[in-house]
Amino acid sequence: MVGLLSSIAYCERRSDDHKTQEESKMEYWDIEARGLTKAFGSFTAAHNLNLRVPRGTIFGFLGPNGSGKSTTLKMLTGLLTPTEGEALIAGEPVAVENVALKHKIGVLPEDDALFRALTIWEHLEMSGPLYGLGHEETEARATQLLRHLDLWRERGTYVEQASFGMRKKCALAMALLHNPRVLFLDEPFEGIDPGSSRNVKDLLLMLSQKGVTIFLTSHILEVVERLVGQYAIIIDGEIVCQQTVEETVKAGRTLEDVYFQFAGRPAMEEMGWLG
Repeated sequence: MVGLLSSIAYCERRSDDHKTQEESKMEYWDIEARGLTKAFGSFTAAHNLNLRVPRGTIFGFLGPNGSGKSTTLKMLTGLLTPTEGEALIAGEPVAVENVALKHKIGVLPEDDALFRALTIWEHLEMSGPLYGLGHEETEARATQLLRHLDLWRERGTYVEQASFGMRKKCALAMALLHNPRVLFLDEPFEGIDPGSSRNVKDLLLMLSQKGVTIFLTSHILEVVERLVGQYAIIIDGEIVCQQTVEETVKAGRTLEDVYFQFAGRPAMEEMGWLG
């Protein structure tokens, strides 16, 4: 227990040092959580979360299944109202009625939230006007996105007939169509083929270089380590570590080392009957 507390203190201390450096460079943070808490009856899914993500950062939000990642993402994007605390995007409070702010946000949700009776192309064709895009602009952007995600040939496929990976890529294209300033991605690489996955990684790096802020969850630690600049680990609804990948590397550790230090791993069972 003493070792765990020392590790948490180390992560917080390093994060505070980094924040001080960043604060001198940034006028404000693109993503901020202040005491963010969400309770469902007697169960608290997220407790007193405090996060600050500078503009242009790819930020990894990590944790085991059921740790509170998706709940946090939903509060940051206005899909869930927090029990306590507040979320801010680009310095503005997140609220259901703040439609203008939502136009700055792109979201790839845990559930793809697609319409089974529409085709992939129809989803993009429908999304453009919702964000003020004209017909020609919508078609041009949709065509480029679907080609980049290797989904062009399947654009006429109805969602109910589409594979999991095709649905994931369709939802990602919808999240990008209106050129958001802040992008929230819940497991963006899940179920996607290697070629498309590489294209998505290259796309996210390009967006980050152009100043787009990206907040993503993923269980693929090797991908996260190569992609993100900063990360946080949430366990049982509480953030136990925040630091940069650079700090992790300088300490002679890998992201996997830090993750398993806090999250642990299931005990191996003796199953002599296998094999």
